[in-house]
Order: sequence, then structure tokens, then C-alpha cells
Amino acid sequence: MAILCVKLPSLGDDAPTEAKVSFFFVAEGDRIKEGDDLCELVTDKATFNVPSPVTGTVKSICADEDATVKVGDPLAILETD
Repeated sequence: MAILCVKLPSLGDDAPTEAKVSFFFVAEGDRIKEGDDLCELVTDKATFNVPSPVTGTVKSICADEDATVKVGDPLAILETD
């Protein structure tokens, strides 16, 4: 098993450098599959979902709903199978 920190990815060259966490699709302790939606983020230009990069368990949610996070800020900690 490995621990993975899921961070807010770069949104592109001309994109905003931060986003608001709209809500999480999962809670701490939930199982999640690779590709399943982890959370929904909103910028002034778009609304998008961040998928889980791995299959595993959500160990910790690092950002509060309605919080503004910057590129590179942690969103969640996952433990892989």
C-alpha cells in the first residue's frame, strides 16, 4: 500500500491559479476507484471534476467545501491497494 496526496492540478497556461471546492463526492474512509470523481471545483471560467488517480481508500480530505485552493494545494490523501 502507498499513500498519495491528490493536489489541485495546473489548470492550463491561461487558466486561473486557484479554484473553489464546490463539494466532495466521497468522505473519509470511502473506497474509490481510479477515474471516479473525487471532488468538484469551480473557477470563474469553468466547473470541473477532479478524478481519482488510483483505486484505494480516502484517508483524509484536506480542503473544506467552499474553500479556495491554489494549484498544488492538497485536496485529499488516498491509500492505494
